[in-house]
Order: sequence, then structure tokens, then C-alpha cells
Amino acid sequence: MLLTGLHIHPVKSMYRLSPEQARVEPWGLAGDRRWMLVDATGRFVSQRDDTAVGLIRAEPAADGTLVLTAPGGSRIEVPAPGAAAGDPLAEVEVWGARFHAAEAAKEAQLWIAEQLNGDYRLVHLDDPRARPVDPKFGGPGDTVSMADGFPLLLTTTASLDRLNALIAQEHPEGHEVLPMARFRPNVVVSGSEPWAEDGWRRIRIGELTFKVVKPCGRCVVTTTDQESGERRGPEPLRTLARHHRLLKKASFGQNLIPERPAGVGGDVLGTLRLGDEVELLEGGAHWPTDERV
Repeated sequence: MLLTGLHIHPVKSMYRLSPEQARVEPWGLAGDRRWMLVDATGRFVSQRDDTAVGLIRAEPAADGTLVLTAPGGSRIEVPAPGAAAGDPLAEVEVWGARFHAAEAAKEAQLWIAEQLNGDYRLVHLDDPRARPVDPKFGGPGDTVSMADGFPLLLTTTASLDRLNALIAQEHPEGHEVLPMARFRPNVVVSGSEPWAEDGWRRIRIGELTFKVVKPCGRCVVTTTDQESGERRGPEPLRTLARHHRLLKKASFGQNLIPERPAGVGGDVLGTLRLGDEVELLEGGAHWPTDERV
């Protein structure tokens, strides 16, 4: 098996970057989902709420500045705020987990208001140790940035091919072939059997090892065209609900937590590169088999 896709989302739910290599930190790929939009209550805003969020392109500069570009070409550079610089902190929330993040400058907030139809604020997680992983699935010290729940999300091309075949069976009159971008993964693996990742517990990708901790229950974002922002109907949720339910949810992909290599200190655990070999180190289901169909 090989690593054939790498994707980073600098701002939660905004457009992806697809580099050829990426550093791995304890809380995810370097630069992945360290920023997000929140509403007036501090709750995260995503494509679930506003599909236009996904059309804004975000790219971090070497000095930590975030460059945002809207579909119409409007562009802004946003310096990374932080508590150490005296920037205001906001209490924010992702799926019930509350933590503090630094608010971007007023100019950035005004730009966001001009581009999107909502009273949203842009915030930055200057301390990636602030949000622990759900202790039911992670160990002491495991943290996550502003992703939904875990440091990395893995998908496989074989499972996407099987899903598209199932969708074709459900729609004999014809239906679009879904691209992997609908599922917004961090790492994509080719060369496995369909749904093989459901039975992985621990894997190696290149020089690094990962715990495979939980299936990813899917939401309406998977029905959203990532290039146009258009909702495209009930697929793939309808077919996943009929053919691939894990832990009582329509599921696609598996969540990962990186393991720290022996003798490696600091925030950088290693680097993933396209073409890296992927090896199954430990298998076995994580959940009752009677919750699968």
C-alpha cells in the first residue's frame, strides 16, 4: 500500500492544500486546522452552516501569516494572533469541547464579514495543547487542533471506488462519480482492499506510526461540491447509511493519532511524503460487529 494523497486545511472547512510532503505534529499535520471561524457564541462555523466557507482559499506564509483569498479575488494577509502578543482570547467550542483561541485583528473580521453572510470571527489556536482528544479514544497528553475530533483523517481509494460502485447501483439512471475531496481527508492510501481500514488498529506510513482510533461518521459536507459550494443531493450519505454504518453512523474513513517515535522530542514527529509505503502493524475491529451493516 502507498500514500497517494496529502491534504492540509489551514482554516477549518475552507479549501484544501495538497502538498507533496507534510510534517507531522502530535496534534496533526503541520498547519492543519489551526484556524477556524466561530459565531457570536464561540461555536465553530463550517460548511454545514455556510457552504461559501469552503470556497475561500487559505495559505499560511513562512512567518505564520495567513493569506486568505475569496472566489472574486479579494485577498487579505492576517498575522497570527496569540496570547503571548497580548491579543484577546475567546472561549470557543468544537462539538462540545470548549477551549481558548486568539482572535484575529479587526481588519480580518471585517474582511470575513464582507465575504460571507454571517457574523463570524476568525480565531487562531496558538496553543495546540489546549484541546485534548476524547479520552474514550485517546491517551493522556493526546491533543487535537480544530479538527472535528482527531489529529488526522485517513481514507482509501479502494473504499471510494466501492462506494461509487454502490452509488451507481442505487442510481441506475446515472449519478456523478464522487471525488475524494468530498471527504476532506488528510491522508489517502491506495492499494488496500475496500473497507480494509475498518479493521486497522495501528499502521505505519513512511517513518511514522499511527493509532487507528475511530471511524469517521459523515455529515452533509460530503454532499457539497468542494469546487462550487453547491449541495448535490443525498449522496453519499444515503448509500453509506444503507451499506456502511459503523458505530451507528454512516461512515467513511478512519481517524488517526500519531505516535511519538522513540528518542524524538519537540513538536515535529517526522515527515510524510507522497509515495511512502503504508504497512498494517496491528488489526482488529474497534467496535461491536452488530453495529455494522
